[in-house]
Amino acid sequence: MTISSVAGRARARAASLPRTTDAAFVALTVFDVVTLAAHRPAPGVLGLALWGAQTAPLLRRRRWPLGTLAAMTAAFVAFTVLDPVPGKTPGPYFLVLGVYAAARHAPTAASLPGAVLALVTAAATDLACGRSPIPRPDSLQPVTATTYLVFLSVAYALGHALRRIDLDARRLREANERLRVERERNARQAVLTERARIARDLHDVVAHHVSAIAVQARSTEDALPGDPALGRQGAARIAETADTALVEMRRILGLLGGTAGAQPSLGGLDRLIETAEAAGCRVRADVAAEAAALPPPVQVTAYRIVQEALTNVRKHAGPADVRITLRLTGGGLVVEVGNGPPPGPPAVPGSGYGLVGLRERVAAFGGSLHAGPDPAGGWLVRAELPLEGVR
Repeated sequence: MTISSVAGRARARAASLPRTTDAAFVALTVFDVVTLAAHRPAPGVLGLALWGAQTAPLLRRRRWPLGTLAAMTAAFVAFTVLDPVPGKTPGPYFLVLGVYAAARHAPTAASLPGAVLALVTAAATDLACGRSPIPRPDSLQPVTATTYLVFLSVAYALGHALRRIDLDARRLREANERLRVERERNARQAVLTERARIARDLHDVVAHHVSAIAVQARSTEDALPGDPALGRQGAARIAETADTALVEMRRILGLLGGTAGAQPSLGGLDRLIETAEAAGCRVRADVAAEAAALPPPVQVTAYRIVQEALTNVRKHAGPADVRITLRLTGGGLVVEVGNGPPPGPPAVPGSGYGLVGLRERVAAFGGSLHAGPDPAGGWLVRAELPLEGVR
């Protein structure tokens, strides 16, 4: 049995309860009237009507709880004053239901004064009509009035308690509904965040390898006429880069199907450097030994920063000198990728999406990213990734 089916059955039972209670009150009214009709001497129509009128208003107790109590009190007073059935008194027993209904379905600010007024009216009527002994200084024992006080007070307390339980249950249901909506919103946001991350990874992989293929293809084209052997080496590098790109793309696409492989790490920087050197760049790397022990999320982000920076070097600077530095500071990891002035025109035009993706990656760690001209000449990408709280 599922949770939804249990909840559905609970709602169905809750919806059928008012109808069942209404039927019980109808049966109570009919039973009281039939029982009174068997009284001897036989009561008249007025007596039967006033007797039944003391419970009939309960059918409207949920919509008009105070009106129900007022109608029942009025019927009680009329029956007590007119005394249409000699020797028959309603006592506080019908009013108990009216007071309970008022406390159950009306706010306290309205139901409490109504219950007190009904109590005073019923007790005063009972005393005035001689149904209770008159209090005397030597014997203060208004038994019937005391009975009214006890019965109606217990009825009010019970109805008020159940009303509070209902209000608390309603607040809990509303809180659960808000939590459900919040969970759904968070789940949708998580999907969007994951899609954005996959899109960034896909961009990084495609831009890196395709730009490398473009540079190598141009170099191979220039080398083929004068040095076929060098041209064949360039073609082999193009094929190897394309194969690597396919493997990376399959890994990223596997994220969509739940079959993702291992994430890249700083251990793969050598391949990035080899690809850049194959494109004619002269790379000098200085990577702290402790970087290999950093948490996987930090390594992935640092790897992508270096990858995107090398991609931009090939796009905008061509076969330039490149320096890569990864060092640990007191509070995090600093990644720097700088290049010297380009020896010629840009190899491939850029879109600017790569730096946007890098800023998002770094911002996820609460870090900072700088990308701009290097005072020493050329271009510098510098990222600081805080390590506190990262696992």
